[in-house]
Amino acid sequence: MPKSKQHFISVIIPAYKQAETIRQDIYSIYDTLERIRYDYEIIVVIDGLSVDNSQSELNKVKLKNLKVIGYKNNHGKGYAVRYAMARAKGDYIAFIDAGMEIDPNGLSLIIEQLEWYEADIIVGSKRHPASIVKYPFQRKIISLGAQVISKFLLNINVRDTQAGLKIFKRKVLETVLPRLLLKNYAFDLELLSVSNRLGFTRIYEAPIKLSYDFTSLTHASGLKIIFNCLYDALAVFYRLRIKKYYDNKNKRKWIYDSELDMRINTGS
Repeated sequence: MPKSKQHFISVIIPAYKQAETIRQDIYSIYDTLERIRYDYEIIVVIDGLSVDNSQSELNKVKLKNLKVIGYKNNHGKGYAVRYAMARAKGDYIAFIDAGMEIDPNGLSLIIEQLEWYEADIIVGSKRHPASIVKYPFQRKIISLGAQVISKFLLNINVRDTQAGLKIFKRKVLETVLPRLLLKNYAFDLELLSVSNRLGFTRIYEAPIKLSYDFTSLTHASGLKIIFNCLYDALAVFYRLRIKKYYDNKNKRKWIYDSELDMRINTGS
C-alpha cells in the first residue's frame, strides 16, 4: 500500500518480562501497520534490562521500522511509556500493551478515528458497546472503579481509562508530559485528566477486542492494584483540583526529568 506522507505514526510497546512472546507481538503489530496508509515506527521499550531477556529475542527481529530502547532497572509501565514517548518521532503517538491480549488490529481503527473525529486522544475501551472482551471479575471491578474515579473526581467523560491501547496527537504530549508525576498504576488517569484540564477535551473511545490472561491476576495482586490505583487517583485529584499543580502558573514546581520530558524544539 502506498504510504501517506501527511503524518508519521509512532507505536510504543512497553515490555516487562515478555521474552516468550515479544517476537510474535512485534510481527503481529508489524502486519497491522503495514496495512495502514501512513509511515510508521515501532518502539519497544524494555522496562528493566537487568530483569528481562526480551532484548536478546528482539535482536533476532530484522525490521527497518523497529527501534528497541530500555534502561537497567524496572520502573513500571507508566515510566516505560513516557520514556518511549520522549524518544518518538511521530505526529501521532500510540501505545499498546505487549502480550497481545488486545488485538493489534485495533491500532488501525484508533489511528483513523483520531482523524475522523479531529480528536486529541483516542482510547481503546473495554466498555465500548462494540468491544469484544473476555476478562475476569477482578478486572471488571478495577475498570468500574477507575470509571467512577475518572468521571466524578477527575471530570474525564470516558468509560474505560485503563485499557492498554491509546493514541495521542503529539502536541498533547508535548504540553502534558512535563507536568506529570506518576510512573506506574494510575499513569493513564493522570495523563487523561491533565490533558482534559489543559483544554485537550476531544477524548473519545474506540472498541477493542480483548482476551485477558486469567492466570496473571491473583486475588492478592488484584486488591493491591485496586488500592494503589485509588491512592494514586486521589493524589491526582488533590494536585489537579486543590493544589492546581498542573496549571501553567505552577510551572516552577514541575519536576523536570530529562529522560521523560518531550522537548518541542528537538522533536525528541
